[in-house]
Amino acid sequence: MTLQRRKLGGQGLEVSAIGLGCMGMSQSYGPADEAESIATLHRAIELGCNFLDTAEVYGPLANEALLGRALKGRRHEVTLATKFAWKFKDGRQVAGARASSPADIRAAVEGSLQRLGTDHIDLLYQHRIDPQVPVEEIAGTVGRLVKEGKVRFFGLSEAGVANIRRAHAVHPVTALQSEYSLWERNLEDDVMPVLRELGIGLVPFSPLGRGFLTGEVKRAEDLPKDDFRHDDPRYQGANFDANVAAARAVREIAESLGATPGQVALAWVLAQGEDIVPIPGTKRRRWLEENVAAAALRLPPEVVAALGAALAPDRIAGERYSAERMAMVDR
Repeated sequence: MTLQRRKLGGQGLEVSAIGLGCMGMSQSYGPADEAESIATLHRAIELGCNFLDTAEVYGPLANEALLGRALKGRRHEVTLATKFAWKFKDGRQVAGARASSPADIRAAVEGSLQRLGTDHIDLLYQHRIDPQVPVEEIAGTVGRLVKEGKVRFFGLSEAGVANIRRAHAVHPVTALQSEYSLWERNLEDDVMPVLRELGIGLVPFSPLGRGFLTGEVKRAEDLPKDDFRHDDPRYQGANFDANVAAARAVREIAESLGATPGQVALAWVLAQGEDIVPIPGTKRRRWLEENVAAAALRLPPEVVAALGAALAPDRIAGERYSAERMAMVDR
């Protein structure tokens, strides 16, 4: 099984049709397991899933270092994406503090290069828009890093239409990373049309609804306190019950197709356009292999439509983030 490839954006970046989100290998979803995480990264390369996503804030700093160890001698086999935007002190994130000045960006890139064990970053995202630094200045700084060969392509994460346009006018934006899935469709009305107008690819994170769409979920109240979803509004109380009911259609369609719910959810995302490359996260080979197999699943148009209707935005209960986290999203 080898993954087909997709073009991401209009500047020549080509990646596997499904990528691998690496955050959970170091934080948010229970205890880390370095041996299994490295085995998962190596298995991803074997399967052709060569688009790996990390960030300096994951860990913090630990996730990039993990990838650096795992990819020693194999850097040429993968496309590495990482992100900057946050302030750190003594190896820890300074709560709420952003760092996106030209000097901050250069320092972040040097740190990422060192931890990743490479001389270039394939795709560098601004992790969140910084209201204190004009996005034109961000784009210009990354553009200079591209000319210097330290970065190949520029991306934004969770940016809104105005900032996407402003950044793209200074230096081409190759990709927008943002949450998008059957149960989170906030991009469809305004952001996705602009991405297509400008030739910018979409990289959906949490394409499985942080695991909800796989059917392998527990209520927030039953999750460990160190699990990111413990504070997820959609996993809590009556919201959980309503969302389980809405997601039942995914399970029923998966059973009719001989697939898993997660594969159907990923296939739906892939069916939304050839310019979309989801990055489901996992730290285990079992789930990686299941996710990668979703690329071969072709959903009939009527099934795509039925899924979209069954999980329409008005049928999903709860915000996708807490109010504090939503405040950092540029929409």
